[in-house]
This record gives sequence, structure tokens and C-alpha cells, in this order.
Amino acid sequence: QVQLVESGGGLVQAGGSLRLSCAASGRTFSSYAMGWFRQAPGKEREFVARISRSGGSTYYADSVKGRFTISRDNAKNTVYLQMNSLKPEDTAVYYCAADPGYSDSYYARRSSTYDYWGQGTQVTVSS
Repeated sequence: QVQLVESGGGLVQAGGSLRLSCAASGRTFSSYAMGWFRQAPGKEREFVARISRSGGSTYYADSVKGRFTISRDNAKNTVYLQMNSLKPEDTAVYYCAADPGYSDSYYARRSSTYDYWGQGTQVTVSS
């Protein structure tokens, strides 16, 4: 089991940057693939990015590709989401999640694939 705590959210102007962090408890962090999802008011939770256990493989939603970068530091039990060129439509609560399984690119984008979730951190982008 792993517990996840996100941080780094806040208010930023369009075009700005933020870096989200997700700290995981436990000594088995490297055994989980990690993902970031987001949920805007009135909308369903949507996939943002995923990173493999070693960090060697990443997936991104088309809406963030080229602007967001997911990374991880297994020594620090932390996964990051660097968000650049932010847009008002990026406004949402951002969640990190852990997947103990091995998922292909289809299942990697589904929230039901992930067993553990953080509490979320709010990101607001003003125009």
C-alpha cells in the first residue's frame, strides 16, 4: 500500500509555469507506475500523464503534450509534473495516482487502472 500527498498547486497567470510534486510513503515506490489526472468543475476526471517504474517511459494526453513533463525520483519517493505555458483550460484539481500493475497505453489512461490516489491540489490559471 502507498499513501500519496500532492503539493505545488496555486494561482498562476496564463503562460506561466508550476511544478507539482507527489510524495509517496513506503519503501516500494519504485514498484508503481505513476500517473497524474485532473478534474475541472462539472467535468469528469481526465488523464494527464503517466510514467513507468524506472522513468524510462512516459505517456501524455494530447492536450498537454509539449507543455507538461512528468518525471520521478525513486530515491526521494516523489513524482513531479512540470507544467509550462499554462492555459485557463488547465484549471483543475490535479491528482497523482499509483498503479501496481503493468498497463498498456490504453489502460494507462483510465483512472480505474490506478489503485491509490492523493487528495489533490488545486491549479488555477487566470487569463
